[in-house]
Amino acid sequence: MSSPSPFGLGEPSPAVSRPAKPRHGGRSLAWLLGSLLVVLAFWGAKIDGASLADFPGQAAKYFGALFLPPDWSKFGEALSAMLLSVQMAWIGTLLGIVVSFPLSFLATRGLAPRLVNWPLRGLFAVIRAVPEVVIAILILSVTGLTPFTGALALGIGSIGTLGKWGYEAFEGVDPGPLEAVRSTGGSRIDLMRWGIWPSAAPDVLSFWLYRFEINVRASAILGLIGAGGIGKMLQDNVQFRNWDAVGILLLVVVAVTVLIDQLSGAVRQRIVNGTPARRQTADRNSELSVRRETIST
Repeated sequence: MSSPSPFGLGEPSPAVSRPAKPRHGGRSLAWLLGSLLVVLAFWGAKIDGASLADFPGQAAKYFGALFLPPDWSKFGEALSAMLLSVQMAWIGTLLGIVVSFPLSFLATRGLAPRLVNWPLRGLFAVIRAVPEVVIAILILSVTGLTPFTGALALGIGSIGTLGKWGYEAFEGVDPGPLEAVRSTGGSRIDLMRWGIWPSAAPDVLSFWLYRFEINVRASAILGLIGAGGIGKMLQDNVQFRNWDAVGILLLVVVAVTVLIDQLSGAVRQRIVNGTPARRQTADRNSELSVRRETIST
């Protein structure tokens, strides 16, 4: 039913219907399920309130045993063991790169048939689902408790991660160069070399460096199962409760890991963004192209 015009013009104004109030049943249900999962997680973990209350005091006690002061006489041995862990991480990363790089191209849509794409993607997913520690335990019967076991486990774990990152980077490149290579009758090798790799190279190279950082951290954990490196030394000293030696080991692990992270981050930043001169050239070329378009229009 219409109502008279408020301006006195004698024309009725259309009736205004109030919009329906939005319902958020799905969101409320999601919040309810999420809260229930949190409660069940705490309930299943069987957290002891008394132990939780004693945690700050126990943490302060062990902190003093570890670092007040640490056993500096173990510094050289700890540094040597940490360098062995870094070598394990480096070899594992190289193995992962060598194997995953060609497989990433085969897993890329448009470069290989789907009968090849999907099995490789499934293989990458399966490898990523298995932690490196489990992989090392599985291959212990073949290689034994040696640093090569850790390096091989890191290499296998790297294949799953680098393979996935690789084909995602290849599929996300600009389609312009791909069309240019196809229009000139280029083969699939030409398509990979000139259409995909120049655009995806910065991302792929940064992924390789980032995986090396991950492997450095994982190598310390693999040492706990006897694969050598800093983890093996940590396990031995924790077992005999040499807390001051454990303290210097932790300091070496943190210092070397942070140093590698900073250096790798700087290199990745340089790879992705280029040198300052290259950035200035790119900005200048972009500005010139904008000016040409403005003049032409």
